[in-house]
Amino acid sequence: MCSGSGAPEPVTYAASVMAAVLALMSSVLWGTADFFGGLLAKRLPTLLVVALSQATAVLILLPVVVVTGAWHAEAGYLPWAIVWGVTGPLGLAAFYYALSIGTMGVVSPISAMGIVIPVVVGTAAGERPDVGSIMGIVVAAVGVVLVGGPDVHTDLDSSQEHGWRPIAFAVVAALGFGSSYVFLAGGSQYSVVMTLVVQRSVSATVAGLLVLVLVGWSRPSVRDLSAMAAVGAGDMGANAFYGWSSTLGLLSVTAVFGSLFPVMTLFLARGLLGERLSRLQRVGVTLAMTGIVVLAAAGA
Repeated sequence: MCSGSGAPEPVTYAASVMAAVLALMSSVLWGTADFFGGLLAKRLPTLLVVALSQATAVLILLPVVVVTGAWHAEAGYLPWAIVWGVTGPLGLAAFYYALSIGTMGVVSPISAMGIVIPVVVGTAAGERPDVGSIMGIVVAAVGVVLVGGPDVHTDLDSSQEHGWRPIAFAVVAALGFGSSYVFLAGGSQYSVVMTLVVQRSVSATVAGLLVLVLVGWSRPSVRDLSAMAAVGAGDMGANAFYGWSSTLGLLSVTAVFGSLFPVMTLFLARGLLGERLSRLQRVGVTLAMTGIVVLAAAGA
């Protein structure tokens, strides 16, 4: 595993398997929360969705802090959580906005390309995945690219009013998500719960201030509040699972599992919105799943 300030410790097979399972669970929750968050952003101001969903996560986490006594943790998580609290809402807002004006099956995979950041950081920190793990990382990454890449041109042609904006904001989201993997993993070495509490508190504050300054506050309906609460809970749960997984496995590998969330978003968009999968997208999903199997078999 990769500590916040030193060389990674050896990872046992059992720990790596648990890390993979937790990271996969995080990708399922992320993909689901992102899908419904993107739908909400089609009807409501994007920053409002981010602010209220993040605030909901804080309310959910506070009882956990009390019950677990997490506030006693060493404060090394603070710098990781605070910086993430500033960059996180910007990346999430860019992502939700891109989803609201573009095709989900295109935007989501592009945003997942932030996976490059934790892989580079993990390698620079001294992580050395074996050959099987590297093969799995490459296959899964290519799969994620194919899930969205082939339809970028079609997406641009079918939404002239938005032009390159969905793609540009998806790239911004990729940078935000990629750095989030690093910040969450760094803070989680001290405390997963406290990293999330501080990050969500800062994130909700930053997003709330941006709402007041840029769009003005509006009172959402009870139904919308409930939906935003569900999105916030799902996103928080995904982060918790990923934070836990990062304490057990290599950052350069667990981030790959966590970055598979576009597959879940794509399935939901296909089932609920009728977005069709092209032949190359189906190949991409197959490769992403194959990459998971290869990584698991390698004991990464």
